[in-house]
Amino acid sequence: MSNRIIRIVTVGRQPALLDDRAMNDARDHSSTSLDSLQRPLRDLRISVTDRCNLRCTYCMPREIFDESHTFLPRAELLTFEEIERVVRQFIKLGVKKIRLTGGEPLLRRGIERLIEKLAGLQTLTGEPLEIALTTNAVLLARKAKDLKTAGLSRVTVSLDSLSDATFRRMSDTDVAVGVVLEGIEAAQAAGLGQLKINMVVKRGVNEHEIVPMAAHFRHAGIVLRYIEFMDVGCTNGWRMDDVVPAQEILDRLVQAYPLEQIDPAYSGEVAERWRYADGGGEIGVIASVTQAFCQECTRARLSTDGKLYTCLFANEGLDLRTPLRRGAGDRVLADLIADRWGRRTDRYSLLRHEATGHVGKVEMSYIGG
Repeated sequence: MSNRIIRIVTVGRQPALLDDRAMNDARDHSSTSLDSLQRPLRDLRISVTDRCNLRCTYCMPREIFDESHTFLPRAELLTFEEIERVVRQFIKLGVKKIRLTGGEPLLRRGIERLIEKLAGLQTLTGEPLEIALTTNAVLLARKAKDLKTAGLSRVTVSLDSLSDATFRRMSDTDVAVGVVLEGIEAAQAAGLGQLKINMVVKRGVNEHEIVPMAAHFRHAGIVLRYIEFMDVGCTNGWRMDDVVPAQEILDRLVQAYPLEQIDPAYSGEVAERWRYADGGGEIGVIASVTQAFCQECTRARLSTDGKLYTCLFANEGLDLRTPLRRGAGDRVLADLIADRWGRRTDRYSLLRHEATGHVGKVEMSYIGG
């Protein structure tokens, strides 16, 4: 067997809310969708709940998110109607892909109704609008058909291990891996697009499952993506020593399966794409720690309570819920979004050094991954 691999090349003010008078004088930003570094606004990630039924150590460690933790009260969450209004403005500014996240988005009651509303926005531009969802798949088996019927395009499942022992260690619950695998099968049966699986790889915890995960999902029509353990938020105890670099992941894989690099599916794709030389399918590697891709980032994020964040590693967001509930018109909302995006200078991963792991950042369970 030849070990064929192409080595990865390592690449080295929030505006104030408008008052009533300013609402009447709002500028037309409808054609503005480039930030200060000329990156277009193309993707919107929406966190629909800050709650989750797992306690993954790299996202919601139980010692922080325990029984005494206070989650957002329902009244502070954006309603489905409010989310729909905000999404309309994002689409006008160039967004073509919506991803629903959390927390665990399938915990949000009636999530199918929101998907129906968003699917109905296809008519705004006449262009395809992709509506995707990231889930831990614990509830997916019972919901997959309804999600497809509602208009969901695609599902990404978070799964870090095939071993019950390792999975339970990382998720800090008694949920069995079989429950997640059943959800994956149900999503495929329902026709929920090109299914992807995200595996966060953490040193000393699950790197021994890099190859077994590949073996399991090869020839299954599923894209397995390996993600470097990231310093999101301030509670996951991130250290550079815990990161398994993308190159090491690929080096392990190529010992079992020769790989060939393939082109990105679209501009700004976060994963480096590789295919098995024997036709067994595709994998991806997301290397935001060792190979920053900030220069191509096209993603904005809407938090559960309606704040706009322009980076996964941000420490503050722009409040959109207040103007929404004060009766601001669509033009004002679009102006606020366009102005914030136009001022965007975020490039955290390019500037990252170990000390930044202790800088205040919003938690992933609140902003969405």
